[in-house]
Amino acid sequence: MTKKSQPNKAGKAADKTVSTGRRSFLKNAGIGGTAVAASTLAAPYVHAQSAPIKWRLQTYSGAPLGAHVIKPQIEAFNKAANGEMEIELYYADQLVPTSELFRALQNGTIDAVQSDDATMASPVDISVFGGYFPFSTRYSLDLPVLFQRYGLNEIWKEAYDEVEGVEWLSAGAWDPLHIFTKEPINSLADMNGKRVFGVPTAGRFLARYGLIPVTVPWDDVEVAIQTGELDGVAWCGFTEAYEVGWADVCNYALLNNVTGAWCGSYFANTDSWAKVPDHLKELFLITCDQSHYYRNVWYWGGEAQLRAEGKKMELTTIPAEEWDQVVKDAEGFWDELAAESPRAARVIEIFKKYNATMEQVGVPYRYS
Repeated sequence: MTKKSQPNKAGKAADKTVSTGRRSFLKNAGIGGTAVAASTLAAPYVHAQSAPIKWRLQTYSGAPLGAHVIKPQIEAFNKAANGEMEIELYYADQLVPTSELFRALQNGTIDAVQSDDATMASPVDISVFGGYFPFSTRYSLDLPVLFQRYGLNEIWKEAYDEVEGVEWLSAGAWDPLHIFTKEPINSLADMNGKRVFGVPTAGRFLARYGLIPVTVPWDDVEVAIQTGELDGVAWCGFTEAYEVGWADVCNYALLNNVTGAWCGSYFANTDSWAKVPDHLKELFLITCDQSHYYRNVWYWGGEAQLRAEGKKMELTTIPAEEWDQVVKDAEGFWDELAAESPRAARVIEIFKKYNATMEQVGVPYRYS
């Protein structure tokens, strides 16, 4: 009996030891597992409590126009960023004058800008092609094709890579350029002496016909037309003229357009851009593309509808034989700018090649 009882005691003791060991392991594993799980589940909460990246972005446009050309994008980005980053949107001249946007961006006063190169006074040799470059495009779709398929993306990046503190991010198309005035323009001679608010490069070209480009703060344009300081605007198409109130103070709209699309871009301060995680950079660029798409649809539909149905301005036209001379003069203007730098010459060569291709293939790319 004694010999039989010893193994039993030893067996029970061993069982107890194994059982205690197992409970201890499971208990410890449970503690560790719970800690790991808690840590894993808490990670988003801890992240959400960290301060989000804050940006200040200023656009070239006033608030009425900005409601279409950028506000939907910023709202979409802030929502999708899910608390990790927030962009504060400022309209024309709210933080700095539009002509000082580049310097303010470069020194970090603001983190990002939406503007054309010329209006924001970018110190690069391709800045003259920002905004409205005479007869470089016929339709809004021409512009993104020039950037994405004909090499302008690479040229713009190359130019801005030579400037410290600023990153060029993305270019897109806006509306065509028309001239809206208090008095009618029915001939080139009617342009002479008219003072208009306009973008730099187109103003430089149109000045040869006596048009006088005048710079005033964006929000002051409507009052300046009412008081006679300005005779009109050479800044936009029909959609903007109606949207921002300029159609209410201008009586006439010239149907001859100087180019098919405004060229605008997004820029960021280099240090600000470097601090943004890759996934948020990608999100910002995606929403830039979303904004480009929104504007293309808004302008394309708006231009046609307002020319057909708009009642605020009387439509005028410069005869074809006179306007053909303007188109011809633009060729010399192109050559003048091509002589300013090798890179400018490359851009002009791309414009020439693209337009020759469009003319060659004809309908639906070009009708006349």
